[in-house]
Amino acid sequence: MTTGVPPTRPARPRRSRVLRFLPLGIAAWLVLEIWLLTVVAGAAGGLTVFLLLVAGVVLGGVVIKRAGRRAFRELSETLQQQQSGLTPPTAERGGGNALTMLGGLLLILPGLISDALGLVLLVPPVQKALGRFAERTIERKVREATPGGLGDAFQQARMHRPDGKVVQGEVIRDDEPPARGPRPDDPQLPH
Repeated sequence: MTTGVPPTRPARPRRSRVLRFLPLGIAAWLVLEIWLLTVVAGAAGGLTVFLLLVAGVVLGGVVIKRAGRRAFRELSETLQQQQSGLTPPTAERGGGNALTMLGGLLLILPGLISDALGLVLLVPPVQKALGRFAERTIERKVREATPGGLGDAFQQARMHRPDGKVVQGEVIRDDEPPARGPRPDDPQLPH
């Protein structure tokens, strides 16, 4: 028996423009990297390209290792200062570990364009400029997303039902201590 109303399909969430074009961008980048490698190999030779790629992998590994050690050392110093009761200094002591590690990762990836971007990310003025830009962008996004405070910054958990409906809800945890004394259904008690 039909009611004359066509069945409605659940609305698919819209993908952002970035997610829609990301696979196309990655594919274009890979094709450009391969094309550039073949052009350089034709001009300078295959051994030169191979040595450039190996040098990028080695240099990227060294950069990531040094940035990781520096980040771990800074974390250890901060924790020691907090445990001793001193307040850690608020001034930046160099920072840029995330951008340095990203630069090292780009150096490790095979390709000349990624190597060039990785080397640019290792330049301190570029790191500072990108760090300030990222900080301002994140602060703006958080301000726009939180009209009522930090709790509103994140959406509530949602449960998707099989029929496509979304039910909002929250979990309330009861933190009462367990009752003292043996329970009658405890298997370790003699019956």
